Amino acid sequence: MKIEKKDKIKLLALIVVAVLAVIIFLQNTEEVETRILFATFPMSRALLLMLTFALGLLTGILVTTNFLRKKAKP
Repeated sequence: MKIEKKDKIKLLALIVVAVLAVIIFLQNTEEVETRILFATFPMSRALLLMLTFALGLLTGILVTTNFLRKKAKP
């Protein structure tokens, strides 16, 4: 199985983003208070960053999938 140059670049970019995300998460370990609507939750800033990152990633995947589905329909 031959890996194309474009796929190698995408994989490298993914690895770089993942490493940067881990570095950012590990540098932000202090506890912060997070308010969601009327509730306040104490959590580490790293956890808050991870949750925000995951929510953004999931939103991007859902929007892209929905867009590609609409584009594929005749």
